Amino acid sequence: MKRILILTAGFGEGHNSAARGVRDALARLSPDSTVEMRDLFAEVYGGLNERIRRAYLALINRWPRSWGIVYRWLDRKKDFDKDFAKFSRMKTHLGRLLESFRPDSVVSTFPAYPYLVRQIESGRAKNIVIVTDSITVNAIWSHAPGDYFFLPNERSAAIINAGGLSLEKIRTFGFPVSPRFADLAEDQPATLPGRPRILFMINAGTRDAPKTVARLLDLEIELTVTVGRDEKLRRAIEAVAGNRKVEIVGWTDQMPRLLSESHLLIGKAGGATVQETIAAGCPMIINHIVSGQEEGNAQLIVETNSGAIARSPVDVSNAVRSAFANGAKEWHAWAANIRKLSRPRASLDIAEFLLSI
Repeated sequence: MKRILILTAGFGEGHNSAARGVRDALARLSPDSTVEMRDLFAEVYGGLNERIRRAYLALINRWPRSWGIVYRWLDRKKDFDKDFAKFSRMKTHLGRLLESFRPDSVVSTFPAYPYLVRQIESGRAKNIVIVTDSITVNAIWSHAPGDYFFLPNERSAAIINAGGLSLEKIRTFGFPVSPRFADLAEDQPATLPGRPRILFMINAGTRDAPKTVARLLDLEIELTVTVGRDEKLRRAIEAVAGNRKVEIVGWTDQMPRLLSESHLLIGKAGGATVQETIAAGCPMIINHIVSGQEEGNAQLIVETNSGAIARSPVDVSNAVRSAFANGAKEWHAWAANIRKLSRPRASLDIAEFLLSI
């Protein structure tokens, strides 16, 4: 049986989502294999890592354009190996883990790890890189050492290949969403039997969220709003809803089902969000974009005509109205196009490959 180490980090949900997808798929296909999923930044740097992580999340959610400056600076760098060589505590911790666990493959969903693995590992374990960005693939990914690179779509694979990565190392399985998306693939709504079901996922831009909900409730739709653990946001949504019907969902592990049952998602262009809505075949209206990595996610949705960008509450409401006007002509086009991108089995395909090498 295989021994597979999955390395992630809490700097953006896309990394953790991809790691969980691979872990869960391996557990389903090979329950006798030994699989560990670890966040070494949290383990090694503890409170410091948490403070940096919170600062990063605050930056990208409150001042998304500012992160673009850092992202573009990273994209111009060429000496990542030299930078990561300075992470002595991390290398010591990872070295001990590799020695004790002795994995057949090390799967990294965060771009720092492949560099560290190469600097420590003698080459016995396969060094696998799962790229969580689309189209705007940062150089920190494309310059990483790795035996195989798993890309979320053909466009991103072509871009990383044009940047110098050989085709022999590239595998385009899709983004490893939860295998539950594969189970729900037949539940994707292809028609509009009644009022469209809209899912508004609030994980950024919370200040404008109540205004957006107020405008959406003026439309002939069934609205579900996710607020996570933000009780203040829940109360604000309840206040603007008044007696009008809206389903408010707190923290939930039912996103695969919610997306698969919805006709349209409204949310930010995060890696996990965009890839999950693609896996569910659910068109998307993007209302928040972080400069840098999320620009590519938004570009993927718009260029494939699988949705639209609408940043303000008024624009979001108008985009929803337009999508379902004229017999939902625009929505039908979006739905057909996003299903062409959909790879709900990606995590299972990745797991099968890892078990075969």
